[in-house]
Amino acid sequence: MLEILLTAIVAFIVAFLAIPVVILIADKKKLYDIPDERKLHTHAIASLGGVGVFIGFLFAGLLCTNLTQSPEVRYFYAAAVLVFFIGLKDDIIALSATKKFVAQILAAAIIVHLGGIRIENMYGILGIGPLDAMIGVPLTYFVIILIINAYNLIDGIDGLSGSLGLMASLLFGTYFYLAKMHPYAAFSFSLSAALVGFLIFNYHPAKIFMGDSGSLLIGMVVSVLVLKFINVASDPAAALPIPSAVAVGISILIVPLVDTIRVFGNRIMRGRSPFSPDRNHVHHLLIDRGLGHSAVTLICVSSNILLVLVTYLTRSLGNTFLIIALFGTAFIALGMLYYTLPKRKLVIHRRYIINQARQQQKLANAKHSKVINIQTKETIQEQVH
Repeated sequence: MLEILLTAIVAFIVAFLAIPVVILIADKKKLYDIPDERKLHTHAIASLGGVGVFIGFLFAGLLCTNLTQSPEVRYFYAAAVLVFFIGLKDDIIALSATKKFVAQILAAAIIVHLGGIRIENMYGILGIGPLDAMIGVPLTYFVIILIINAYNLIDGIDGLSGSLGLMASLLFGTYFYLAKMHPYAAFSFSLSAALVGFLIFNYHPAKIFMGDSGSLLIGMVVSVLVLKFINVASDPAAALPIPSAVAVGISILIVPLVDTIRVFGNRIMRGRSPFSPDRNHVHHLLIDRGLGHSAVTLICVSSNILLVLVTYLTRSLGNTFLIIALFGTAFIALGMLYYTLPKRKLVIHRRYIINQARQQQKLANAKHSKVINIQTKETIQEQVH
């Protein structure tokens, strides 16, 4: 218990102290995320918050965690380093989706082949049991990459991805602590504590954004936690077995998963790359209907917690039924949101349009860099009720 508590305390302190330094450096060096037609912020804000999260998470984990009980955890930290630096490079110099995808495959390879995390059983989903390695390994790659991108894509408003990552890591960390798997509990809680230190500066109005370096890190850590949770909790001989552990694990990630599947599906059906940007995420739908950043974050996180609670209380119903019910409920709710709630009307001031044109020109001159020198921070957006 002391080891886990110390890990969390160190992670929080390091992240909390590092974030203001990152903000200061970004301000002095003019390292800002430029607003565009898709983004919801209207002035330049640093998008390097993942640096503080990563430093707190890694420093606390390596300093305080006893890895002798679970030596494979060191490979998870190695995968975390890989996705962090590829995300950091994307925050500074825009990378193509292909390069990020290759890096995610390499991280998944470390997790699967060195860390030993893989899907070996479907636990009765659609009547399927144990899987051959020829099926289980590619499926594990797919799941890891899907989860990494889910937390990356849901990071569109202040506090959302960080809050969902905090919720997931706290729940998984609690399970691993109760199951006496302390290295995994420390791995979970170090991320939780680092995210708390970051969210203090990220809730609306945000002083700093997480960036890809932070959201990719969250997705990678959560992918490890959920796969390990399913493998352990599904075993009746485990210290703390949970019926329908697959459905319970999916419920913890349901909001980012459903949003990603829906957005990817829409893009593919329209003949576009699934990684092409747009304004069709669940947070965009809620923002466009008049809700603020804090309200959208609260709705998404509360909905996720409610679905976790319902799934856990009805875990005796089996994986297949609960998974179908989870995704069915989520997609029905999104359909109702999309087709029933009125959109708010916006009038864009001419000065906003001029500033946008200037910023786009600066971006073009920066040779595809996401980080630019920017002096103009004024944009005007008026709402007509």
